[in-house]
Amino acid sequence: MSTNKHLNIFGSTILTIIICAITAVILLSEPRGTEEVATPAAKEGATPAAEEGATREDSATGEFRAFDPNTADYRTLISSGVPRNIAVNIIKWRKSGKVFHIREDLATCYGMTDSLYFLLEPHIIIGKEYRLKPRTTSDNHYQRRSKHHGESKVELEPFSLDTVTSPYLELLGFSPKQAQLIIRYREIIGGYRTFEKFAECYAVDSTMAERLRPYIIFNSDEHADNEVSISQPALPIEINSADSATLVSIVGIGAKSAQQIIRYRELLGGYYSVDQISELSMVTEDNFQRILPQIWCDSAKIKKININFARLNELKTHPYITSRMLKLIVNKRVLKGGWSTIAEMIEDDIFSNEEAMRIAPYLLFGSTSE
Repeated sequence: MSTNKHLNIFGSTILTIIICAITAVILLSEPRGTEEVATPAAKEGATPAAEEGATREDSATGEFRAFDPNTADYRTLISSGVPRNIAVNIIKWRKSGKVFHIREDLATCYGMTDSLYFLLEPHIIIGKEYRLKPRTTSDNHYQRRSKHHGESKVELEPFSLDTVTSPYLELLGFSPKQAQLIIRYREIIGGYRTFEKFAECYAVDSTMAERLRPYIIFNSDEHADNEVSISQPALPIEINSADSATLVSIVGIGAKSAQQIIRYRELLGGYYSVDQISELSMVTEDNFQRILPQIWCDSAKIKKININFARLNELKTHPYITSRMLKLIVNKRVLKGGWSTIAEMIEDDIFSNEEAMRIAPYLLFGSTSE
């Protein structure tokens, strides 16, 4: 009995060992899923870096290269250091018929600031076919126009510029667009009081102005001139010092728009460029073009922030400083004690090149809190 019992135990042990061995072989022969499981995790972990890389590829390089605003496509403009919004506006202007004859034409592009233009100016190339050519007697813009423009269709006789209509201006030889611009400019300046004011209108060619000069009647009534000067402020209007009543006298600005302009001015610390008006929600692009000839800004009046000592409340209310920027400014200022130039803040990844150019006019890098 004892021998049988030992045999049974020995057999059970051998059987158990065989079962375990078979199980191990089966498990080892199955394909491992480690790589399949790790792949999504790896992909998920790589997402921020990939996104960051994509963001950097989409952004402007910050390295300025030569470019022709008349021919460069979007990719070329971005690689030349032009910010995205300006690149888009350049292409829009070209599609609307705009031609950049001189470098300074780029300074009038919607959204362009003086500081950005001065950085881009050395790299702007105007192709020979687009360059402004000096006018001569045989090569004059208005002499090359059709016979219907530049030639009077009526016998010239005395007329008043303050009452003349657009159709009559067309009969005098102006194109429909020129006639509309002359009327619009008259409304902006409150009337043509002198020949010089008429000649200043960019729709009036000097040759045409001189031809009409003997027939133009100007209002010499001093009382009328006084009424105009009292009822309407002199244009253009300086927007860093204008009050609400002065702003609403500008064609295209109502009471609500004036309040928003003043409120935004207070938050910014003043305007350093008239283009900043276009950032307001109540100012459309068409309306901005109407307002632009009537305003200017004195950038010397803006209030600056000493970035090395400014308090948290002073920084967080500025429209150009985001919560991300604010956190980095506070943390890195404690670690390094401040900055000497805006370039150092770019190196610390607080501002991008475009953001830095936008905020730079408002910053001081003083070594004391005074």
